Formats: sequence, C-alpha cells, structure tokens
Amino acid sequence: MGNVLKKVGIGIIIIIGILLIIILIIFIINKIKLKQESNLFRPLGKMVTVNKHQMHVYTEGKGEVTLVFMAGGGTCSPTLDFRSLYSRLSDNYRIAVVEKAGYGFSETVDILRDIDTVLEETRKALILAGEKAPYVLVPHSISGIEALYWAKKYPDEITAIVGLDPAVPAAYENFQMPNKVVLNLSAFAAKIGLTRLTPSICNSSAAIKYGSLTDNEKQIYKAIFYRKTATKTMLNECISMTFSCVNPNKRLKHEIPLRNSNLLQI
Repeated sequence: MGNVLKKVGIGIIIIIGILLIIILIIFIINKIKLKQESNLFRPLGKMVTVNKHQMHVYTEGKGEVTLVFMAGGGTCSPTLDFRSLYSRLSDNYRIAVVEKAGYGFSETVDILRDIDTVLEETRKALILAGEKAPYVLVPHSISGIEALYWAKKYPDEITAIVGLDPAVPAAYENFQMPNKVVLNLSAFAAKIGLTRLTPSICNSSAAIKYGSLTDNEKQIYKAIFYRKTATKTMLNECISMTFSCVNPNKRLKHEIPLRNSNLLQI
C-alpha cells in the first residue's frame, strides 16, 4: 500500500512539474511576442495624466455636437472597437473615446474603481484632452450605469444619452457576480499568455470579424488584446460598479435624469 501511495505521489509531482514547465514556456513566448508587438502598441490619440496614472483619449471630427463613446466592461480596445461606428459619424460630429484605466492604451492600475472614481476620471480626461461639455453620451453595456449617474450628478454636462445595448441599474439588482477565483484565474491566464493558444477568441471579436478595420488596425487590435484582456483594473471595476448599482446611496431608481427625457436605447 505504501509503495502505491508513493508512486501516486511521484506521479502527481511529475504532472505538476510538467504543467509548470508548460506554463513557463507559454509565459516566455508571450513575453517575446509582447516585445515584438511593442511598435504596434502606440497611442492613437492623446495621453493625459489623471489620478497619477495615464489615460488615453481618442478624438476626431469637428462637429458642434460631441459624442462621447463609453465602452462596455472588459472591452480591450474601445478606440478600435467603436471605430466602425464613429467613423461614419465624424463628418458631422465631434467624436471622443475615453479609454478608462486598464483599457486600451490607458495604464493598468490596481486602484479603487467605484462609480464616482470612474466618472470623475472620465470627466477630467476629457477636459485635459481639450474637450468641453455638454456631451451626448454613447455608452455600451455597463457604461450605461456610468452615463446615467453622470447625467444625474452633472445634468448641465449631458444633453442626451444614446445607449448601445446599455446596462440599467435594475439589470444588476439580482446579478450574480462570477466567483472571484474564476475571475482571478481568467486574469492569470490572460497575463501569462494562455489566450494566445486560442487566437479564435480574438479573431471572433466583433471589431475584427464584422467591423471595417484596416489590416494594420486589426494588428493593433490584436496587440492590445493580448495586453489588455481581464486586467486587474477591469476586474476591480466590474465588482465595484455592480456594487454601486445596489448601494442605496448610489441607486439611480430607474428614473431618466435628463431634461426632456433625451434617452435613446439601441
């Protein structure tokens, strides 16, 4: 019996050792790839310093109305993700895409990501990039929460919200957050480069598969994807923003906080 247990123990140790070697090889390959892709990872817009970290703000167009595009949770490259849409609008509108901390070209930081912090950083980034309110907000997914809160807290800065399948507080009241272990494992897998083993994940993204990105823009998108998938900042934001929806002190009570009810959901 003792010999059997010993053999089982040795087998387990060998298996763990092999797995660790595989992980190490993947990690090294990922580091090499990241270095090779570094020339692609260059901001397409302006970098501004907010709360002691760098944020990326992309702008184009010269219209009198400024559309502020706000990405959904976990969007690796908001600037390129929205490209196919705002490129059709920039002849008539001013376009601004704010990449929150941990997204796109913005710096990944392990800091508080409650709704007030995220909102104030977005507002300050726009100001530092030279943009002026009032804005028309174009939020996707969880950014719908930020957009509603923005309009409620600073109504004079927002003339309308055009929601792209936006989240509303009611959607999160009974929302079950994924297990933290699962979230941390996904972040670890992305960080060491396991996502490179399944390129179909990146290639099946809407921006690449259905968008109008050029070949060069697709390469930039991929370079960002392997750097900014499931970042620590994103995970902190997901947890904190969900809490904000059910926190009585932050709850939006489902009302439309805009004058003349200028809210459109698509």
